[in-house]
Amino acid sequence: MKVILIAIIAYFFGSFSSAYVIGKLYKGIDIREHGSGNAGATNAMRVLGKPAGIATFVLDALKSIVSVMIGLHIYGYYGGLVAAVFTVIGHNWPIFFGFKGGKGIVATITTMAILQFKLTLISIIIGLIVGVATKYVSLLSITFLISMVVLSATNLVQIDTYTKLAILFLSLMGIYRHRSNIVRLINKKENKLGGKSSE
Repeated sequence: MKVILIAIIAYFFGSFSSAYVIGKLYKGIDIREHGSGNAGATNAMRVLGKPAGIATFVLDALKSIVSVMIGLHIYGYYGGLVAAVFTVIGHNWPIFFGFKGGKGIVATITTMAILQFKLTLISIIIGLIVGVATKYVSLLSITFLISMVVLSATNLVQIDTYTKLAILFLSLMGIYRHRSNIVRLINKKENKLGGKSSE
């Protein structure tokens, strides 16, 4: 029962779409109808500007922190793990906004940083190196997700099977959400960091 309660709470927390709310308040637009159509920090920054993008990032991070902390309080580490998964699910498919949300990278980073800081930090560093070198935010995100899976499968960071499965699920979900970016990367049509979305 506790696990179900945590899942429901986390999903509703995740369903708060910061990009959508900021888009409405800042410019009176639905962020999902502009730029890449993604309700996330990167698209918010490209469409609404840097302050709005930063605000989106911060709010997405805060909702993820609160959600995981509630999970930890109710059911310990595994409660936090359940909260992490369902927060990202809620972010990607928010019930309040027609199940059309973001790609869950900020939520994934924040929730996993609380639960597995070392693994998350190393994965972020690897992702940043690739992102800075290529100037592709999407490639940074995808590299981060793949790095989490690879690192969780090694002995570098000792984690249990449930955590490995959660990381695999979050990573596959994140990569799936980036499928259009992957196509554009292959076709060399992806937008680079600092550029305006062509979609």
